[in-house]
Amino acid sequence: MKDAVDHKAQSTLENGGAQEKIRCGWANPNNPRYLQYHDQEWGVPVHDDHRLFEMLILESFQAGLSWECILNKREAFVRAFDGFELEKVCAYGEDKLAALQQDPGIVRNRLKIRAAVNNARIFREIKREWGSFARYLWHWTDGKVVYETGRVSSGLSDAVSRDLKRRGMKFVGTVIIYAYLQAVGVINSHEDACFCKHRAP
Repeated sequence: MKDAVDHKAQSTLENGGAQEKIRCGWANPNNPRYLQYHDQEWGVPVHDDHRLFEMLILESFQAGLSWECILNKREAFVRAFDGFELEKVCAYGEDKLAALQQDPGIVRNRLKIRAAVNNARIFREIKREWGSFARYLWHWTDGKVVYETGRVSSGLSDAVSRDLKRRGMKFVGTVIIYAYLQAVGVINSHEDACFCKHRAP
């Protein structure tokens, strides 16, 4: 569950009260960006490598911070990282790394910025090995979505994290990888009462 917020699912009135949607308790009703993310992205199975790369980088920047903080800076991250074009990020040199550390729109953590470029290059290696990163990621569950709530890690996230670390990725501990798997729909953690729980993929 995002940011380890542990309270009951909340009701949100929309369209002037004509429709009531019950969402996961962590979805801040006062942040439209957060609600849109919850409703349209979180837990939706992703098989597109570009999107999988973007979310992997964003999740790695979340380490020690809240996801809402990262989400609020998402547009700035997209701009700073050239739309998360994999080849462009893989080619970043010292000048670009220095510029990123001076960018006030993103998280200016030197280790995380360097890890993003390192992880991009390993992401590319995995794509070459497996044909796509999606094929690599989804093979861990034989292409199936895992439904579970109330957790921040699992045997699955342990295994994926361990393999990515073995390959040289940074900021991919089991908690971050569990959040990543939730974000890209490998794990569906919408609460039972949430209107997103049983929607078609």
